[in-house]
Amino acid sequence: MTRPVSGEFHEYYDRYVSRVPDGDIVEILAAQWEATRTLLASVPPEREEYRYAEGKWSVREVVGHLVDVERLFAFRALWIGRGAVEEQPSMEQDDWAATSNAGGLRLADLVAEWGVARRANVLMFAGFDEDTWSRRGMAGGNPLTVRAAAWIIAGHELHHRVLLKRDYLEGR
Repeated sequence: MTRPVSGEFHEYYDRYVSRVPDGDIVEILAAQWEATRTLLASVPPEREEYRYAEGKWSVREVVGHLVDVERLFAFRALWIGRGAVEEQPSMEQDDWAATSNAGGLRLADLVAEWGVARRANVLMFAGFDEDTWSRRGMAGGNPLTVRAAAWIIAGHELHHRVLLKRDYLEGR
């Protein structure tokens, strides 16, 4: 499987897609989850509500955001993959985070929820054939292929893993 190219997703998402190594995206999604899960398992309970600056999300809220984006882009992939032609609306991440209640949940529960979603998505993506991977749709006024949605999920996780290490866990 080759990485998506310009025109398969909005240019904003190149910041995520470009982080993902070449290879089988289904295998990448399965493997990277373990690295992020291990990182999150190292967060002590007293650090779960930590915010590195005023107005920034807590560790719990970052993970809640990761769960939301995982589900959203997997749904977009399914929607487009199944041939739906209606455009999907955009997502305002700060509005979603404000109403998610992730800050009130235990980190272990958020990680478990994300793990279930990731496993389901790996199985979904593994079942797609070549035609499905190349299907195109629209989300938030922008083009999106099924293939791009999978790479965005992977790159988004990698992006936030770096931020979690740097801004939340280093120097504790």
